[in-house]
Amino acid sequence: MTTTTRQTRSLSHRRSSERLGSRRSIPVRRIVMAVASLVVFLLIWEFVKLVVPADGVSIGGVRVLPRTTDGALPHVSSVISTFGDKEVDLPGSRTVGMGVAEAGWFSFKLALAGLVIGTIVGILLAVIMQRFRTAERALTPYVIASQTVPLVALAPLLNGWSGKIAILGHPWTSTTSVIAISAYLAFFPVTLGMLRGLHAPTTQSVELMHCYNAGWWSTLIRLRLPVAVGYLLPALRLAAAAAVVGAIVAEISTATTGGIGRLIIEYAQQSTGDASKLFCAVIGAAVVGLAMTAVVLIVGVGARRYSGNSR
Repeated sequence: MTTTTRQTRSLSHRRSSERLGSRRSIPVRRIVMAVASLVVFLLIWEFVKLVVPADGVSIGGVRVLPRTTDGALPHVSSVISTFGDKEVDLPGSRTVGMGVAEAGWFSFKLALAGLVIGTIVGILLAVIMQRFRTAERALTPYVIASQTVPLVALAPLLNGWSGKIAILGHPWTSTTSVIAISAYLAFFPVTLGMLRGLHAPTTQSVELMHCYNAGWWSTLIRLRLPVAVGYLLPALRLAAAAAVVGAIVAEISTATTGGIGRLIIEYAQQSTGDASKLFCAVIGAAVVGLAMTAVVLIVGVGARRYSGNSR
């Protein structure tokens, strides 16, 4: 082996190690940035609490800075300590933290079910629209227009089906309405993202599959779906956020008990002089959103492997 060959291999190995190290450092950098952003946000919170007057700041009768009383903006330490307080002053009652955790888990399950259903519906719609151009031209306007219907009008309509219809032997309940609304918001980004991904393969790639005498199904499995993964994953992130928002709003609109949406209403009614309990519920809703994002990231790992193995 010549000296030049050894130097070339050594340089290639060094560059590969540097790329691998930079890839491994990306998640750490993201975590550090996320923690730093949270710390900055909390510092700004306390700074506003310290500087802004209790009644806020008004100019010409219009409030430009919010009120900073404990009923509107409690201290961060007060919110954290409230997680350990009891919901009601009775023996054996659960703490606020336990209530938020149980309600968050309830909403997470409904939002996850809505995300799964919305994703399945979105992918099926995208495949049908890619296969039949007539279906794409006919359905695309309705898919877009479906998102203009306000949830406050849709939720009572779906909730009115409770006890009147059954699906596969399971009666329609208020929780079914929450799942349906969550899926209703989730399917939209999945449909458009998946459809764009299915159309993404180049003409040369499609013609090459035809040269191998591959039919529509083989082209879909071996070419279009692997390419569409890169478009589906960002759409799933949007769908996950939409599913959580849909579940929380639907819980409030349908008066479904047990979820974080209804807990926000209950804590808001109890927060007459101190909004710490209300902020605890809001934090719980944010955690539900983060949990859904984590699920999508885990799914993304497997999806990328499928994409890489199929190429």
